[in-house]
Amino acid sequence: MLTALRHQVNVLESVATSSFAAWRGCLVIKPVPQPEKPLILYDIEACPYCRRVREVLTALHLDVEIRPCPKGGRLFRAEAEAVGGKQQFPLLVDQNTDKVIYESDDIIEYLFSQYVGRPVPRYFQSRVWQPVLGSLGSAASELRGLRAVSGLRPEQGLHLWSFEGSPFSRLVRERLCELEIPYTLHNLGKEHWTEIGPAKQRLKPGAYTPRPGGKRDAFFQQHGRVQVPYLEDPNTGTQLFESGRIMRYLKNQYGG
Repeated sequence: MLTALRHQVNVLESVATSSFAAWRGCLVIKPVPQPEKPLILYDIEACPYCRRVREVLTALHLDVEIRPCPKGGRLFRAEAEAVGGKQQFPLLVDQNTDKVIYESDDIIEYLFSQYVGRPVPRYFQSRVWQPVLGSLGSAASELRGLRAVSGLRPEQGLHLWSFEGSPFSRLVRERLCELEIPYTLHNLGKEHWTEIGPAKQRLKPGAYTPRPGGKRDAFFQQHGRVQVPYLEDPNTGTQLFESGRIMRYLKNQYGG
């Protein structure tokens, strides 16, 4: 009972984090084709600058390989330093263009230039107050996803279907970051206003039908619903919806 109550409190805290970010990272503004080679993001889930990059990845429907680098982490921080020369995050590696980029503003500018062919829209441009609001957003979630915790390491990376503004998905990403578990982040942002709202009670009444031909449509065809977070673990064959169930699975399987 206490565990379930605590989970609901964490969800409310995550809602506050999304609110401080003005719910960016929910809607897709321009779906772009996935590049031939996956993007790699060395990332700290609780870092407000990393959050800005993940918001844009959602907005462009771009998937990315997340290599978590929490404070005190021993798995990917040294690798990030070897790749870019320093332990600073976010760090984006685009294997398609051999680009290695620090600084959230520079990464966001690169993503729009390279994959959309346009300048950064005003909605995603940096504002002087964003670092303050971003830090408040991280504090609202008790800085989960900031520091490493002990746990087991899977042989293969996991797969998570998510979008940045989802309060439920954030809880799973926080735990994956703390455990330093690498994963492919499959962004599944909302493609139309009719998709706004929780999966079981969207604003538009009636049966849910995703826009034909999109990533959500492909997910719907495979699973019969569109709901995040959704986790697949190739190490065990486990496939799970619902943040609470996923959190329990990660604890039982990988500790922490």
